[in-house]
Amino acid sequence: MHSRVATLVSGLIGGCMAGAAMLSSVAGAETALRPEEARRFIADKMFSYTCFDGTSGAGRIHADGSVVGTMQVHGRTRYFSFPVNTIRLTSDSICAALPHALIQPCFNVVQTSAHSFRGSLRGFGFAYCDFVRRNPRLNLASGETRPHPVESAVVLRPSHE
Repeated sequence: MHSRVATLVSGLIGGCMAGAAMLSSVAGAETALRPEEARRFIADKMFSYTCFDGTSGAGRIHADGSVVGTMQVHGRTRYFSFPVNTIRLTSDSICAALPHALIQPCFNVVQTSAHSFRGSLRGFGFAYCDFVRRNPRLNLASGETRPHPVESAVVLRPSHE
């Protein structure tokens, strides 16, 4: 079961890590980021993502290369956490050191807006995930509603003295 989750997460990180994209040929305002630029753009920020295969979720890649998040595959949501140095920068790419993986997948990152990027597996541009930055504080604030009156079985009455 653990290796199955690792395999699924490797796909996610392949995308999720953002580590990804041979998509520099994509037209428009999209900008291919060098590994250090990608780290600054992505590190310690919350992103939700959707991938080409229907996988979705949310996660955060920390500056130390550790990764935490959720992944939804076939209607099942799983939590994952990977240790420090799971995501590593080289001079020309971003790679993931995944447990039980046969290869160390590498990625490029293509910035698609001020708050989003596309990550795809290096050499397999069709295998991508789109990431959108989320601000958890805004999500909490937008989910708030007006307070409801509290109903209580205790009734307070003025005393008559």
